[in-house]
Amino acid sequence: MQHIQFTTENAVARITFNRPQVFNSMHHAMRMEILEALDVCEKDASIRAVYITGTGKAFCAGEDLQEVTDPIGPSLTEIISTGYNPIVLKIRNLDKPVVAAVNGVAAGAGANIALACDITVATESASFTQAFSKIGLIPDSGGTWTLPRLVGFQRATALMMLSDKVSATEAAAMGMIWKVFPDEAFAADSLKLAETLAQMPTRGLALTKQALNQSFSNDFSAQAAVEDKLQTLAGQTQDYREGVAAFLEKRKPVFKGE
Repeated sequence: MQHIQFTTENAVARITFNRPQVFNSMHHAMRMEILEALDVCEKDASIRAVYITGTGKAFCAGEDLQEVTDPIGPSLTEIISTGYNPIVLKIRNLDKPVVAAVNGVAAGAGANIALACDITVATESASFTQAFSKIGLIPDSGGTWTLPRLVGFQRATALMMLSDKVSATEAAAMGMIWKVFPDEAFAADSLKLAETLAQMPTRGLALTKQALNQSFSNDFSAQAAVEDKLQTLAGQTQDYREGVAAFLEKRKPVFKGE
């Protein structure tokens, strides 16, 4: 791994974008490393939560424009179809909670990767911007799906067309992200969130994620049927049995993600 850092500790896989000299903007090699790391997260049963952040002043400034202006570089179609779309789809379909810890600037595809995660938090000095319109492009990396559902259609349209910069505090107020941490507490508190999720009944969390993913294409009756099916599966897990037993025995449960 040359362009990201990838470590695991306390059942949390930590993916850190690591091109601080270009604000963690992405090129092909970096995107492939992210996908490789997410593949490991998917297959390794000891990993029960994923934490994504960046080094330096940025979470991710989006696409590295040196790549798209390279006459022998990949096309926009290739960049999206082999890189950004697989990344956000893998995040959404991963059967483990994914926390985005936005440590600074999140722009363009970087912002939309953060918003594709299950829980997105930010440091107080971070900011978000849909920078695409400034160069004549449309939002990608799932942004036209996630942002309207987070902040509403009218606000999402304005943010995408005007490319306004949104502070972390403003993002939390409009429902774009979950929470803002003070700069000095951000690293510890955001990682603690991922560690807390990793110790929870993660099979149930995965089924919750499946239900949420399906909810946007279902009517009420269809979604009730999805809940029925997934709740049946949740009720067959070891974690469910442990949670009930711990409640009845008045002790702290020990979940294993099984």
